Formats: sequence, structure tokens, C-alpha cells
Amino acid sequence: MGNESLYKKIVLAGGTGFVGKYLQKKFSELGYEVIIIARNTSVNWKNPDEITEALEHAEMLVNLAGKSVDCRYNEKNKNEILLSRTETTKILGEAIKNCKFPPKIWFNSSTATIYRHAEDRAMTEKEGEIGTGFSVGIATAWEKEFFSFGLERTRKIALRMAIILGKDGGVIPAYKNIVRFGLGGKQGNGNQMFSWLHIHDLYRIILFLQENENLEGVFNCSSPNPVKNTELMRIVREKMKIPFGMPTPKLLLEIGAFFIRTETELLLKSRWVIPQRLQDEGFKFDYPNLGKAIEQTV
Repeated sequence: MGNESLYKKIVLAGGTGFVGKYLQKKFSELGYEVIIIARNTSVNWKNPDEITEALEHAEMLVNLAGKSVDCRYNEKNKNEILLSRTETTKILGEAIKNCKFPPKIWFNSSTATIYRHAEDRAMTEKEGEIGTGFSVGIATAWEKEFFSFGLERTRKIALRMAIILGKDGGVIPAYKNIVRFGLGGKQGNGNQMFSWLHIHDLYRIILFLQENENLEGVFNCSSPNPVKNTELMRIVREKMKIPFGMPTPKLLLEIGAFFIRTETELLLKSRWVIPQRLQDEGFKFDYPNLGKAIEQTV
């Protein structure tokens, strides 16, 4: 690879999805060499030595690896969802330990779903209550694996991401289809909170945390202005210029989820998450309000 200190590189693990492709594009534009670790790339999970080599002299590692939770929670899928997160995190931690010049910072994905269903108050990093159930168990096991590594030369940050909005993926295409088919009313009772983050702000959060070298630990990655499901659906309808949408009661959602092989938790869990630490550190969002974010993605 020549003299590695002459250029900057970052490593994206599991960087082949919607978020990974966006980050790859943005960091390439900044002049970084971006190395992807995935199942089907030249640096893959089966070769720990190659992973260690990729991580040598890296400015940062961003780990996004994990099977999509948009599936039925049967035993096979549950096992894959867990292991695709904990095992990849373990491989990366071991690889960093073997580095002579390890990455300066390691960002690991986590999820805002780690908090309980909340319709009564917002969840912050300090005051948030960890929930119960399968998804929460995945999130806590994932973070436990990540923070189990004592790495003196690598700062570690867990990104508790809300639902990521962007033009080329994420949940927006699904919501657009729902609205297009006339089902753009509230889902369930409509009171569940929708915590979200525009992908552009996720990228900016990573840069902000990279620059502020005293910061580590857990950060909620979400807009400071979550909305109720009723408001979310109203905004999507408005931006798509579709005035009316039928509400979808919980029973119908259960039936529909069964047929499209997913779970209603993705729609019905109330995620009320506030990025308290980012706000305390002075981070300013380019997309603080859902209307502007949906307009950009629709």
C-alpha cells in the first residue's frame, strides 16, 4: 500500500447499504480513501488479517454491519440479527487490538430502539430507560460487546440512531407507497412518537464527534423534534399532495405485516428520543424539522 501516512483513509464496515453508500460518497468527496468491509468485498469478514491491515493508520472506523430488522422475528432471523451485530463488532475489536497504528476513533452503530416504548416523556442518554423485548435485547448485547473492548488509543462512540431519512433508501419509499395506496392516515392509535434523523445530519454528527476529541460513549442520533405518527403521516401526505389517507388499525397492520414478512414494531413502537448530549455540546442540525427533511427526500 506504499507510505500509508501520506493519505487519509477511513474504514466502513458493513458499508454496502443505504447509509454506507451515502457515507462512502461523502467521505470520498472529502478526499479520503474509503475501504469497505463486507461479505462480498476484497476485505471481508472471513479474513481478520486483512481487516487489521485495512485498519492500520485509519482516521476512523464506522461499523454499520447488521442484518436488516425488516423481517419476521422467527428463531432463524432472530439469531442472524443478533450475530450479524455482535460477531462483526467482536471481529473489529480484535482487529484493532492487533493494530500497530489503530484507528483514532471507532463509531459503532446502535439504535434508539434500545429505549422503552415512550408516550409519556422523552428519552435522553442520561435519563432514558432501557426497554424490554427482543429488539432491546439485541441493542444491549450489541453495545455490551462494543464497550467490552478496552482500547487505549481508539476513542469509542456508540451511535444510537433513530430512523434515518434520505432520498435513496430507508423508510421513506415504504411510507410513500402507503400514502399512494390511500392508506396514509394514522397507524394504530397514531400517538406513537416517531424519532428520525436526516442522513445528511448523521454524516455531520460523525464529523462533529471526530473533531471533538474529548467526546466518547453513547450519543443519541436523532432530530431534536420528534413527532407523533399522525403528524408524520400528515406531512408525508402534504408533501406528496395527497389530501386524504385512511387510518390503519393495529389488527390490519398485524395482518399486513404477516403478508409482507415484517413486524408491526417498526411502525407501532413509540420512539421518543432526544439528542441531549449533541445539543449540550453545541451541535446544530441542518434538518431539525420533519417538514424540510421529508420535502428533501420526497
